[in-house]
Amino acid sequence: MASHRKPRGRTAISTPAVGFTTAALAGVTLLSSQNASASPAAPAEPKPSIEDVQKKVDDLYRQAGTATQKYNRAKEATAEQRREVGKLLDEAAERTEALNESRRALGGYAAAQYRSGAVAPTAALVFADSPQSYFDQTQLMERLSDRQRSAVSAYETERAAAAKQRAEAAKSLEALTASQETLRAGKQEVQAKLREARELLSKLTAEEKARLAEIERRKAEEARRKAEAQARAEAEAAAAAEADRERRRAQEQQAQQEQQGQQGQQGQSQGSGTGSGTESGSGTASGGDTDAGYAAKAGKVLDFARAQLGKPYVWGASGPSSYDCSGLTQAAWRAAGVSLPRTTWDQVKAGKRVATEDLLPGDLVFFYDDISHVGIYIGDGMMIHAPKPGANVREESIYYMPIYGSVRPA
Repeated sequence: MASHRKPRGRTAISTPAVGFTTAALAGVTLLSSQNASASPAAPAEPKPSIEDVQKKVDDLYRQAGTATQKYNRAKEATAEQRREVGKLLDEAAERTEALNESRRALGGYAAAQYRSGAVAPTAALVFADSPQSYFDQTQLMERLSDRQRSAVSAYETERAAAAKQRAEAAKSLEALTASQETLRAGKQEVQAKLREARELLSKLTAEEKARLAEIERRKAEEARRKAEAQARAEAEAAAAAEADRERRRAQEQQAQQEQQGQQGQQGQSQGSGTGSGTESGSGTASGGDTDAGYAAKAGKVLDFARAQLGKPYVWGASGPSSYDCSGLTQAAWRAAGVSLPRTTWDQVKAGKRVATEDLLPGDLVFFYDDISHVGIYIGDGMMIHAPKPGANVREESIYYMPIYGSVRPA
């Protein structure tokens, strides 16, 4: 009976092969990995060019120079305030001793009253915060002798003066504390700039350092050419000035000869004219004496500066073993008997401004818009200066840095 039934067909179920599934998964994983690796990574920061490094280092050294001048100013202010505080504290101690002396005098009167049996008012007087107000309230002043009243008055005067002195000392101490904080901040700023410059230089390869040295050499060569041009201009100006002096001497000699001829013809009445000529010559000599006086001082300045050649630049230093730029100029002019301020910002105001083409040996040349560097002019477009950290006091063209202006200190 079962044979008449239609045989039920077997439905085929397609099952993916294990190998294919594994391969597909592996392919997906691989594709994901490839896509991940192919995703754009953050671009590496381009390495700065040697020119950029050189510019950055120079800028950091200039900023360090500016910070050094701030440090020098704060250091000078701190020293001045420290002296002022010391003076006020000494005066306060003297006032305190005078106050104690007045108190001892009042104590003597209190002891005398104790012996006489009238201790209460005087004891109250000695221990009161304000003896004068106590006397005003109790009318005790009327019971005191002139000598006692004088002692009370002296005590009140000394007490008020001592209080004022302590207040002034406290105010000066606050200012000193603020200056010391400025000094510490300035020191940290200088050190940070110099540290950043050193780090930039330390990352250079030997080849890059050689290229940087070549850039510096070309820069120095350009400055040297400008100095030579300045030297030629100075030589031409000196020759022109000498020719002008020769011309004037010849004119003066001719005028004297003509005067002598007129004197021989006209007699004694022309003698007064000769005297007038002598006075004019005296005026010329006076101008020469002025120039000679400056030249003598400048000679001492240059002798001192040349003796410092080779000594290291140290920021904040003013000798004798090391210098910063304004420390060197201050010390050099001190050797000539001229006192200059400590910072470039104050030194640029301490003298007569002169044009670059009118520079004389001994003049001070200032650099950069912020007046953060200074050197001593020695002639022919050259100067002696303390350049920067890592360098020594040396001679260099004034055109190595942008010139701000020049000053003749004396």
